Amino acid sequence: MASSAASARSTGFRLLQIAGGWRVGEALERWLEAERGQLVLWIPVLLGAGIAAWFVLPDANRWAAVVLGGLAVAAAGLALGGGGRAARCVAVAALLVATGCALVWWRAERVAAPVLARPAIVAFQGKVERVEAMPARELVRVRIAPEAGSGLPERVRVNLDTADVPAGLARGAVVKLRARLMPPAPPAVPGAYDFERVAWFERLGATGRGFAPVEIVTAGEAKSGLRERLTVHVQSRVEGSAGGIAAALVTGDRGAISEEDAEALRRSGLAHLLSVSGLHVTAVVGATMLLVLRLLALSPTLALRWPLPVVAAGAAGVAAVGYTLLTGAEVPTVRSCIAALMVLAAMMLGREAITLRLVAFGALVVLLLWPEALMGPSFQMSFAAVTAIVALYESKRVRGWFERREEGWAPRLGRWAASLLLTGLVVEIALTPIALFHFHKSGLYGALANIVAIPLTTFIVMPLEAAALFFDLVGLGAPFWWATEQALRLLLWIAHAAASAPGALAMLPAMPAGAYALMVAGGLWIALWRTRVRIGGLLPVAAGAVWALATPMPDLLVTGDGRHLALRTANGEMALLRDRAGDYVRDMMAENGGVDAELPALDGQDGARCSPDLCLVDVERGGRRWRIAAARSGYLVPWREMIAVCRDADIVVAERRLPPGCAPRWLKLDRALLAKTGGVAITLGATPGVRTVRRAGARQPWIGAATVMPARD
Repeated sequence: MASSAASARSTGFRLLQIAGGWRVGEALERWLEAERGQLVLWIPVLLGAGIAAWFVLPDANRWAAVVLGGLAVAAAGLALGGGGRAARCVAVAALLVATGCALVWWRAERVAAPVLARPAIVAFQGKVERVEAMPARELVRVRIAPEAGSGLPERVRVNLDTADVPAGLARGAVVKLRARLMPPAPPAVPGAYDFERVAWFERLGATGRGFAPVEIVTAGEAKSGLRERLTVHVQSRVEGSAGGIAAALVTGDRGAISEEDAEALRRSGLAHLLSVSGLHVTAVVGATMLLVLRLLALSPTLALRWPLPVVAAGAAGVAAVGYTLLTGAEVPTVRSCIAALMVLAAMMLGREAITLRLVAFGALVVLLLWPEALMGPSFQMSFAAVTAIVALYESKRVRGWFERREEGWAPRLGRWAASLLLTGLVVEIALTPIALFHFHKSGLYGALANIVAIPLTTFIVMPLEAAALFFDLVGLGAPFWWATEQALRLLLWIAHAAASAPGALAMLPAMPAGAYALMVAGGLWIALWRTRVRIGGLLPVAAGAVWALATPMPDLLVTGDGRHLALRTANGEMALLRDRAGDYVRDMMAENGGVDAELPALDGQDGARCSPDLCLVDVERGGRRWRIAAARSGYLVPWREMIAVCRDADIVVAERRLPPGCAPRWLKLDRALLAKTGGVAITLGATPGVRTVRRAGARQPWIGAATVMPARD
């Protein structure tokens, strides 16, 4: 018996049994043992790392290297690790990275659909799949599946002026129309919105604008869907942007919110209120539970014989699922619904309800179903905010500060306000890098604005709106709609006040992806670990922030078609080459140039000499004079004159192909080169730099995916 016991294999860690040496291994194993409850939280993070690697790396060879390398590391970790936890963690981590890369690769190939090859004006017939009214822009956005044999992609999206929309246009209708269609647009300049990538995963092959008349060949569904009917009903009760916000809270439709009010909400840090997510789902779940519980408790028989909290939780789960489907099942709503269902399940089982494991499970489900969602700001901001809040309140010290205690109403109110302020500050810190990376700007007063806006929305606006919808069933909802409108107008006033305050906006036009990745990794390290090693996450966060702030702003932005150019002037403004540029171009150039102001015309700047066809501009950067020549029209300039201009310029920009003899001193950006590079951001100075939309060798499926050559009308 003693012999058997002496020869039995120990279940302890192999590294801990080695005499002398291996101190690093011992420390690592002890740390992982202390953090064993947190290891599961890294599953969606590592899966996301593999997904991000697929988007960042340029071609199939490197994607395959990630997958095969991950499998090889996993096998090596299992074979050589000796049974330690560290080896198993390395193996699982490598396997998750490989799985994430393979998953999004498979997803991108699975959704492949034809894409329009070139812009064209076409006449076609097709079936309406979706109708989205946008009253604030006086547009209706229609998604159509053209009939087979039309020579068009399987799915196109067309904007129609509200006045051109025929009566009876609804989902399922077959329509005939003419439209100017074009392929989904890539980012206009580095850092701009990548609609081309989004359209690929939505199987959208072309977008454009339709012309009247639009003929309905076959009528669609006799009745609109519940979501559409509710949107129309809410907007008929509350006018303007207030009605748009009211509709967004119920159905997720934000089309009636004016651009001015939407921009104020973004600048004030309140735009998250428009995206149906945790705040809204929590309000619906809480209200449903409270209402069902109180109604059932009115019956002594039910109260004594039934587990009413369990029944109420079940009803709340049904309400959460219904609300998610009603609002369009977007990523933040799906994530919030999953989290709500997990919380309700934990409550039914008597377990702790709100934990980081719950957040991790929600993220894992979304990534498995829609891996491409990882790259969107909606996913990143939604999970960053929730992770920050839950991690904050999992801290025993923070819980001790704000837990309930016997005290008067004034200290209790102060403690509640302080907790709300601290939560807002932590969320703002978590969201600021994401907002700066994707939108190049972030509101600085969001924490203060949210102290009022979140309770106003949760405890006043949403209950009033729910009551208004309920009493509308018997025609008595008017007083509640009036109160809802006043509360929403107060919300808009708060947004405009915060947005217009001095220094309300931080602008950062050019955050490198590497700097952003460092800050994200450091933030996750701080949030997900529990031992003192989490403090080490401050180092990558600080390094990423310094890198981002030290990156120089672009001096010159050129769109991928070569038509539009923005040049930084001596006073820091960005001046536009074409003063008739549309609002979208102006806003996009301002954001990516780090300017929060209206962009002036280039021909009015010092050092600029412009004709209707050409602009010559001299600027001083880094102790050097740069001369930039840019074409302003599509007309041909005589070749000899153009060649002379090129010879005397450092940079030449044109939307057309320039003659071979055009040889500027540094860079020629014409149609031929821009077709390969896409939009360009240039930093001038002692060490000039160039960033392009298209990276050399990039082979993502949506790049060069044009396959459909439409016949011109």
